[in-house]
Amino acid sequence: MNEATIRVPATTANLGPGYDCLGVALQIYNHVTVARGGALPTDAMVSAVAEKFFTSAELNRSPFSWKITGDVPRSRGLGSSVTVRLGLLHGLNALAGRPLSADVLFRICAELEGHPDNAAPAAFGGFTVAGGAEVARFEVASELRFVLLIPDFEISTPAARKVLPAQLDRLAAAQSCANACRITAAFATKNYGLLRGAFVDQLHQPFREKELIPFLSKVIAAGESAGALGGFLSGSGSTICCVTLESPETVAAAMLAAAASPNARTIVTTADNTGVRAGK
Repeated sequence: MNEATIRVPATTANLGPGYDCLGVALQIYNHVTVARGGALPTDAMVSAVAEKFFTSAELNRSPFSWKITGDVPRSRGLGSSVTVRLGLLHGLNALAGRPLSADVLFRICAELEGHPDNAAPAAFGGFTVAGGAEVARFEVASELRFVLLIPDFEISTPAARKVLPAQLDRLAAAQSCANACRITAAFATKNYGLLRGAFVDQLHQPFREKELIPFLSKVIAAGESAGALGGFLSGSGSTICCVTLESPETVAAAMLAAAASPNARTIVTTADNTGVRAGK
């Protein structure tokens, strides 16, 4: 094999109070193609992935070329960096004869990311609860729609983390924990009605709204008024996600109107229950 193409889904993470642990894979994809030959990569992210792969597989580094195509917007809180890292890892693994398992590739990706909330659903599909290397996974029903409001500006994860406080109120943290548990129960049982009111978060969203996304609450409220079960900041943003069992296009229109953000757009999609895979 001289070339491998890997399909990696977008992901929406945190789901409000599930900070750095909850995530869902979405049916929006990037395709990463890795081919033998070429110059050794100079991009810092790509070099770090290659170094980690060849070291973990106990292989000598070999030159390769790569390219990425697809529909996952960059730096919008939809796991674009995971599509690069996981796509490269699986592509290099395929060219090398698959010396590493999917579980090992996930752990490498999560380590490179610094947190597993996007890496887990991208790797395994569905809704995932990730803590370190341990992942609980549940399939998501097709009737649950994810409505994405994608503003026309990027937010880097490091920048979004800088606005978070060093300490949190204990009662606020306890309520956020309870909501994260309810979200997990809803996805585990497919009783999606439990999601109503469960996305309220005091761990990161209020601080990111104040500093980075001032229309967050307004967009979520508009989506809920239009029939959504609730909404949250997707990852570190700037995308805002509402989930709904009915009228997704109405929810999307309401969110877009509430944002009043020039050049913002919406996407309605469903969960991807497959995760990363070879081919297109």
